[in-house]
Amino acid sequence: MVTEELLARAQTGDQAAFGELTEPYRRELQLHCYRMLGAVSDTEDLVQDIMLSAWRGMAGFRGQASVRTWLYRIATNRCLNALRDRERRPLSLPPPSVPEPPEPSRLGEVMWLEPYPDLLLEQAGAQVPGPEVRVERRESISLAFITAVQTLPPRQRAVLVLRDVLGFRGAEAADLLGTTEDAVASGLKRARATLAARTQAERAQRPPLPGSGAEQRVVTAFVDAFENGDVPAMVSLLTADAWLTMPPLPLEYQGHTAIGEFFTRVGFRNGERSFRLVATRANGQPAFGRYELDFGTGVARAHGLTVLSLDGAKIAQVASFVGAGLLPAFGLPPLIQ
Repeated sequence: MVTEELLARAQTGDQAAFGELTEPYRRELQLHCYRMLGAVSDTEDLVQDIMLSAWRGMAGFRGQASVRTWLYRIATNRCLNALRDRERRPLSLPPPSVPEPPEPSRLGEVMWLEPYPDLLLEQAGAQVPGPEVRVERRESISLAFITAVQTLPPRQRAVLVLRDVLGFRGAEAADLLGTTEDAVASGLKRARATLAARTQAERAQRPPLPGSGAEQRVVTAFVDAFENGDVPAMVSLLTADAWLTMPPLPLEYQGHTAIGEFFTRVGFRNGERSFRLVATRANGQPAFGRYELDFGTGVARAHGLTVLSLDGAKIAQVASFVGAGLLPAFGLPPLIQ
């Protein structure tokens, strides 16, 4: 509970009191920003900006809403500003793969997507959702959900996250966004329809429980196949309609033949390339730091991060994020031996 004495101290410039009021919400605000933006690299500085804005506006806080709701108002509007800024910036892509990759099944829409470390999920704590929550906590951080949310227009995205993930009532969401309840209801209806159309297949999946024996068996088999460059063994672990995605590269491949061809020709380069995997978790899913082995020195250098989406005892998606810069957020080193 926020006491009047603590609030008064914060409003007169007491930084310790301000920290006591706001720090409990830092990690959940970061998670909120990730749902809105889809990229962890964008969230840390943004949360700092949110806290600075809250500090500057503390004297004007009148307590009509909770401190948490007030912070979400600031955070949501900062995210909307960040999305507008992003639209003006060209997306920087890594250099093309060598050799030339095979023709993709489709081109991805969400090339800025990044994985979210489970360690930060744990630090966000157990949120107390409002009565309007429709999206389960596990689903609300999955790669499939985050990807689908990124395809919504920014304000629809904000409405959906505030209402269906965080459980704010319609009037509260309207107040946070500076709009009307009717506008919120209309935006939510459109957002739900779009999301339902995009996530129907993913919602039919039945992933094993995190950390269960069933999950571990699939993960162990994948690691063995991947580290041995055994494409047939790896492909045998996939569902028939599995996808391979590689943000920020737009190339996406579906099915055993297309995925197998990509890994043979480009991933492992017909046996000329080898990797080591280090286990971690991202978005509530099994994940691995991916390291490319230097055959001359025996040192393996960070290459990116792989996240698996499971459906029973099979893999429905391999999200192979490209970029060594992703690994520090997961506490993984740049080199392994």
